[in-house]
Amino acid sequence: MPVRKANAVWEGNLFKGKGTVEVESGLFKGSYSFLTRFEDGKGTNPEELLGASHAACYSMAFSSMLGEKGYKPVRIYTEANVSIEKVGDGFAITKILLITRGVVPDIDKETFLKIANEAKVGCPVSKALASVNIELEATLL
Repeated sequence: MPVRKANAVWEGNLFKGKGTVEVESGLFKGSYSFLTRFEDGKGTNPEELLGASHAACYSMAFSSMLGEKGYKPVRIYTEANVSIEKVGDGFAITKILLITRGVVPDIDKETFLKIANEAKVGCPVSKALASVNIELEATLL
């Protein structure tokens, strides 16, 4: 299996410094700073990028699990809301709320929700983030 790479550069101190982050494929490169992470500055931040990774991974895992059980998902949309909070002397990612909506023909709501929860646990990014409280809101459209 391939190893995926990303890199980040930070210049300066925490409050006035700035950084860039980019992915190996070259499809994303963005700037980040204290303001983009802890306030409303323009740019990206680690939590946003983590959320994008988690949403993408979850959507794929859910689609795969549905397929393994004989369903043919048309569309899985997932949003990840990543919470960072002051904890003790530092900060911690304390919660991730996955909000997913799926268009899956010929499935009942109960089965949809069961497989959605299995995907929450089985998704590789969820496994990597096992120390974080991950919650799920799933809606069958």
